[in-house]
Amino acid sequence: MDSKELYEALLGVKQPWSVERVDMDVARKEVTVTVAHTPKTRFCCPQCGHDLPVFDHLAERRWRHLDSCQFMTFLLARPPRVDCPEHGKLQVNLPWAESGSRFTNMFEALAIDVLLAANVKRAAQLLRITWDEAWGVMQRAVARGRATKKLTVPEHLGVDEKAIAKGHRYMTLVCDLQHGSVEYVGEERSQASLGAYFEVFTPVQLKGIQAISMDMWEPYIKATSAAVPDAKDKIVFDRFHIMQQVLRSLDRVRRAENKELRAEGDDTLARTKYLWLRSAENVPADATDHFSALKSLTLKTARAWALKESLRNLWDFRMRGWALRFWKRWYFWATHSQLAPIIEAARTIHRHLHNVLTFFDHRITNAVAEGLNSKISTIQKRSCGFRNRDHFKIAVYFHCGGLSLYPSNLTPRNV
Repeated sequence: MDSKELYEALLGVKQPWSVERVDMDVARKEVTVTVAHTPKTRFCCPQCGHDLPVFDHLAERRWRHLDSCQFMTFLLARPPRVDCPEHGKLQVNLPWAESGSRFTNMFEALAIDVLLAANVKRAAQLLRITWDEAWGVMQRAVARGRATKKLTVPEHLGVDEKAIAKGHRYMTLVCDLQHGSVEYVGEERSQASLGAYFEVFTPVQLKGIQAISMDMWEPYIKATSAAVPDAKDKIVFDRFHIMQQVLRSLDRVRRAENKELRAEGDDTLARTKYLWLRSAENVPADATDHFSALKSLTLKTARAWALKESLRNLWDFRMRGWALRFWKRWYFWATHSQLAPIIEAARTIHRHLHNVLTFFDHRITNAVAEGLNSKISTIQKRSCGFRNRDHFKIAVYFHCGGLSLYPSNLTPRNV
């Protein structure tokens, strides 16, 4: 087997294309493979598929391919054009690369695997491409995946927000809770940002939504109520965010009481913040005795903690009616606790009680969305943050979008 036959096999080049020449530059550690098609070959119009003769050829172009051992390998060819009566003069589809890419499909598939495992800077170093080229691979992969993904609305959605930088810069995330994927990333966290997601679906598709888990953020509630039929009975306020609100109220009680005690020279509550924020079963073993002693004291913080722990039982009930009875008892206790932050939190939850109790109709939480949020945080740290919103979106879809990223039906198994 000579070098032409070897590279025809390595590149997967088939008729009417063949390898014309193989050049090696030892000094630059590069191999250049020139490819051409046979004369009088007819090609299909990339738009309509009509069989047409070659009109002319574009200037010679170069594509990066998988390395030949330690040598970078490039494919060289002059792309032919056809003159379609309907669509005009167009470059034909090339079997080794997609339009607009300067990498072969096989190289892009490898690059996607590396980018999934490393941050963009490190992946670019390993692949010996530029940072911009690495982002280009990700952008094409996401565009390809989103173009081929069927436009359907999931039955169970999770809506959450994600901070992308300091200064209250947020993005809106819509997640498929059943498949664990990010379906949409919207600018900011406004009614319009979530509403834009619903706008692409028909009323029939939107009617197919069974439940939507979210926090009690008013713009999200308004956007969902305006777009989704029967939204009032489909919105489920996530237990994580409800408990988070109670935890913040508990910490406000602790801070205020600690300030009062320290003014009297009492450091009982000093350095105990994270003990009170933990659930009973998660208190560290070496702090159990100390925390038990704290709870036995007549502290406002201890009462607030007991209220917080009690509320966790709300979601353990099997029936909505029993949960409502429990809530009424808890609400009376909370509103008569003489703890202003706890009373405020209880009244806020009570105003939205209908969509707290819809949990017992749908039994969904935002746990999947929070898991994706955590994964996105890891991606942010690995990339040292994102200043560019478009790059943030591309990274989220690339790593969490559940997309088919590989070109021309290539997968890691058959690359």
